[in-house]
Amino acid sequence: MKKHYLFPNSFRKIGWLLLIPALSIGIPYLFFDWEPKFLDSYTFAIFENSFPGSSKSFTFVKTNIIDELASILLIVSLIFIAFSKEKKEDEFISKIRLDSLVWATYINFIVLILSILFLFDLAFFWALIFNMFTILVFFIIRFNLVLYKSNRSLSNEK
Repeated sequence: MKKHYLFPNSFRKIGWLLLIPALSIGIPYLFFDWEPKFLDSYTFAIFENSFPGSSKSFTFVKTNIIDELASILLIVSLIFIAFSKEKKEDEFISKIRLDSLVWATYINFIVLILSILFLFDLAFFWALIFNMFTILVFFIIRFNLVLYKSNRSLSNEK
């Protein structure tokens, strides 16, 4: 059965290559509040609420786009890594892929529920931001771990 929703295998390499700049700009921004001036720009905003009581719709706002750039690069790279075909894509790998996606979804929402229960204010906001990416990270980790274990057990049997 042909899977039309998977990218070609070569996209996995592209994903790993895109992950490097995503992390290279995302981590300094996250931990050191790094915002290079050349990324300051006016950006179209559907809704902007910078101060309580002052909100605008369909306007341009001056902002540093490093967080948007890092987030988009990270999402695209993780999607390419997660949803690229294996060199030998068969029913067994499809089952591992589906099981890993279900498992990652459960874990992701368990983390979200725990965040709702035990994190508040800015900590909860950061948990929501990380939660956007963790479903793909959990999927990639579990899928590759199960694939590695199954390949290892097959090679031990030979």
